[in-house]
Amino acid sequence: QVHLVESGGGLVQAGGSLRLSCVPSGRTFSSYAMAWFRQAPGREREFVAAISDSRGWQYYADFVKGRFTFSRDNAKNTLYLQMNSLKPEDTAVYYCAARNSIYLTRDSQQYDYWGQGTQVTVSS
Repeated sequence: QVHLVESGGGLVQAGGSLRLSCVPSGRTFSSYAMAWFRQAPGREREFVAAISDSRGWQYYADFVKGRFTFSRDNAKNTLYLQMNSLKPEDTAVYYCAARNSIYLTRDSQQYDYWGQGTQVTVSS
């Protein structure tokens, strides 16, 4: 059974930083494209960032460019989303997702597996 487990969310002041982690289990994800999405109350789930397999291609939403960095450590089977310069509008539940493909996409329907999410709250 496939699981994606996120952690690292919490409450932070505007301008602060958090690092989210995603640990996949149940199969080898080193060849999977991985992504982060987020969903704020009353809003649709939106794409944040994606990363390819060991080649490390990355793709970011415009609103996080220069602030967030998505990385993966296949040896530790862990993915990280480093979030800096956080803003109140970054408040949302953040979800890790996996896609059995080398290609990156911002389309949530193209992802096969999802975690349960971790709450990020940024106070002003």
